[in-house]
Amino acid sequence: MSPVARFRALPLRSRLALLVTVAVALAVATVSAVSWVMVRAQLRDQLDRSLMATNVGAEVNRIVSQNDCLPPPQQPRQQTAGNLGATVQIVLPDGRHCWVAGPTALPVTEADKQIAAGRRGKTLQTVTTSAGTEMRVFTIPVVAPDTGQVFGGVSIAKPLADIDKPLSTLAWVLLLVSGIGVVGAGVAGLWVARTGLQPVDELTDAVEHIARTEDLTVRIPDEGDDEIARLSRSFNAMTAALSSSQERQAQLIADAGHELRTPLTSLRTNIELLARSEETGRAIPPDDRRELLASVKAQMTELASLIGDLQELSRPDAAAPGRLGVVALHEIAAAALSRARLRGPELAFTSDLEPWYVRGEAAALERAVVNVLDNAVKFSPPGGSVEVTLRAGELTVRDHGPGIPAEDLPHVFERFWRSPSARALPGSGLGLSIVARTAARAGGSAELRAAADGGPGTEAVLRIPGAPTPPPSEPSVVPDQ
Repeated sequence: MSPVARFRALPLRSRLALLVTVAVALAVATVSAVSWVMVRAQLRDQLDRSLMATNVGAEVNRIVSQNDCLPPPQQPRQQTAGNLGATVQIVLPDGRHCWVAGPTALPVTEADKQIAAGRRGKTLQTVTTSAGTEMRVFTIPVVAPDTGQVFGGVSIAKPLADIDKPLSTLAWVLLLVSGIGVVGAGVAGLWVARTGLQPVDELTDAVEHIARTEDLTVRIPDEGDDEIARLSRSFNAMTAALSSSQERQAQLIADAGHELRTPLTSLRTNIELLARSEETGRAIPPDDRRELLASVKAQMTELASLIGDLQELSRPDAAAPGRLGVVALHEIAAAALSRARLRGPELAFTSDLEPWYVRGEAAALERAVVNVLDNAVKFSPPGGSVEVTLRAGELTVRDHGPGIPAEDLPHVFERFWRSPSARALPGSGLGLSIVARTAARAGGSAELRAAADGGPGTEAVLRIPGAPTPPPSEPSVVPDQ
């Protein structure tokens, strides 16, 4: 298994703790390295300045005037070096050198010779003695006081060990502090990851509980405004929506069963009467028989209508709609109006339908308009009137029935909801639900409101976006009659 695969296989909190530890380790290592380099540069600069500040002119002149420049000693002597804390030697132009003070002699470089010959001003360099000691050397020319001529150079040196030992100590201190910091960061990262991911653990437990028990009432705390709180709120909203959907589904099944039971019971009673008449040989009077058959037919029609409404509402909102096209809404309204006149021959219908073209499913739109008109026919009193208008995409159907109480208006588009005054009338309570759903699918809306003129009755308004003229490339679609 590759390192990346092994890393991904770790628990999330372990990965977070490891990432925090690595990040802190890199940061500490960078800071430590930069600090060590800066301290080293500062110490080297201080050493160079101390070499350049060392004044050996008087001692060198004394030794030269007394011809006391000696070869390096076999044993360390403490004269100038003891007073100045440095090794000093004189360099002649031909490369010869004589020791002035300090524990050991210094190697002569080409730069030293150039300075002794007067061809160069001064130099700073690092050399290694015969004993293997690294020395920092500052060489300057020596001028004879009587003639003012350069007759040699003087090298002043100090061992780099003077700064290497503090740097070594600093390196160990930084390493120790870095190690403690990295370990502390790992522990802190693990604690932070464990604490920060606790809501995720609660969310995981809640999801597993729901998967195990199908209990959608579970909620998790959602305090705060961070990402975890937003995730918790989203989860709670999701479970609430699922619970509501589950309740609506159960209510739909219960309501459908109740609505189906009524016509089925009536249908069963009528069929049993007809069957008993055939079995016993007792003929039912012709008028009663025709009434029973008409009732059976009406109950079958009601069942077929109810099943069709249930099928329409059972389609999920995300399901692919039927064939879409440019639909002439005014033609659909005219066709639905013709059917409504047949169902309410005693009513007076007036219409004012302006051309309006929409994009949608023709059959669904026709069903929605028919449901609105059927609703108006159902609640209109005998001899009443129904006005239908279509202007700028707003289809309004106005009846003169008893109207709907204001407190019932928010519920009219709910499935199976029926106002108390309409419970004795035929219908399933699904028609307006289908209207609202169809309008929403077409990008519009549906509304039921009190009459605008303050009179009796109700106005049903269906708004569908569109245009007064069809697109030139697409003919309008009118459903089959």
